[in-house]
Amino acid sequence: MNSKIIVIEGLDGSGKATQTKILADKLRARGCRVRQLSFPDYESDGSALVRMYLNGAFGDKPEDVNAYAASAFYAVDRAASYLKDWKRDYDKGTLLLSDRYCTSNIIYQMAKVSDEERDAFIRWQTDFEYDKLGLPRPDAVIYLDVEPDVSQKLMEQRYGGDNSKKDLHESNLAFLLSCRRSALYAAEKCGWRVINCCRDGSIRPIDEIAAEIEGLIQGIYVGF
Repeated sequence: MNSKIIVIEGLDGSGKATQTKILADKLRARGCRVRQLSFPDYESDGSALVRMYLNGAFGDKPEDVNAYAASAFYAVDRAASYLKDWKRDYDKGTLLLSDRYCTSNIIYQMAKVSDEERDAFIRWQTDFEYDKLGLPRPDAVIYLDVEPDVSQKLMEQRYGGDNSKKDLHESNLAFLLSCRRSALYAAEKCGWRVINCCRDGSIRPIDEIAAEIEGLIQGIYVGF
């Protein structure tokens, strides 16, 4: 089966879930067989270690859990989800649109390693998740680039100004700045498509970003 996985990545507050849904709706309207995925899968027991980590059970800073251990938490959640749930759809040739995927470990966990270790970490992560755990490799990754101060404003709106609702990553602006640097490095290194989602210090209109994503998809997925 000619299955494909298209991933939409971005920092917290970048609109990944919204854009994934818009794209899925457009593809279904064209008669495509589509399934949306989202990671972490907080409804699954497989995400227990992820939830503990983000809730501060292992320390109150992201760096309290090293990049490799934290990556394993997220990878196990994805592997459990794949084996228990969406592997059947993948094997049948369904187009999978994923709000975050294995690539999130490169964004968030690579931010914890030195610049000199980045390439080695990317090699380790791709070997671990795709080769060792057997997760399918994505066919394309679209990174929604949002300036961290803009994403922080969007999260403030999401949580109604209640910062206690932010998780370990969301509450640490310095860490998010490092994550953005990791993401832009990985985009160039790994061939991700990048969409600049900001203009004049604010987020661009949702439909404008959606149209740009649609243009990219036309070059990736022949069924679009």
